[in-house]
Amino acid sequence: MMLRRLLLVALLGAPLAACQTAQAPQPFEVASTDDSGWYIGSIPDKPFDVPLVDRNKMDPKYERQTVEYKGGEKPGSIVVDIDERFLYLVEPEGKAVRYGVGVGKQGFSWKGIASVGRKGVWPAWSPTKTMVGIKPDLPRYREAGLDNPLGARALYLHQNGADILFRIHGTNEPWSIGEQMSSGCVRMLNEDVVDLYERVPVGTTVYVKRNGRYRV
Repeated sequence: MMLRRLLLVALLGAPLAACQTAQAPQPFEVASTDDSGWYIGSIPDKPFDVPLVDRNKMDPKYERQTVEYKGGEKPGSIVVDIDERFLYLVEPEGKAVRYGVGVGKQGFSWKGIASVGRKGVWPAWSPTKTMVGIKPDLPRYREAGLDNPLGARALYLHQNGADILFRIHGTNEPWSIGEQMSSGCVRMLNEDVVDLYERVPVGTTVYVKRNGRYRV
């Protein structure tokens, strides 16, 4: 663990730690889970630069890309497909920007219709009561930074004006993209969540579906 942290300091100039996961990392076609091997630089940002992931380490289908989209949701909507591990930002003329995501482990993923109630830049993090119940030794609060489980950006989902404790956020575990291993939220590469953050306003409708349905 100390060696991994020192390697990251040398690469990025700051410590980097993983967010909370439900299982051991399962990277795509990579024999080692050494964090430092996943990063090739950084993107300028404030107050911290965003670690830039080596996409060659990942399954190419999880690359951010524009795709054909046949769903009925209105342009500007976010659609998360838990089963496919994709997030779609619906665009006009039957297109969508598609991002690879990591999702909650079995029994933890939420589905339904919500909206972006607020947005956070390098947000602070606190575990939910459920997370503490599963892992009592979790820290109760973590300041914004490279070691924060929410990463560079977070979209906080609300229903009827209330926070439902479900987030779309960055991650410092790039190998978790495409996996079912989080405590329930949708995680994205930090550079991807920064891109999404800039594209969507507060109030954006978010559809999260499993088994092809987002109706509870």
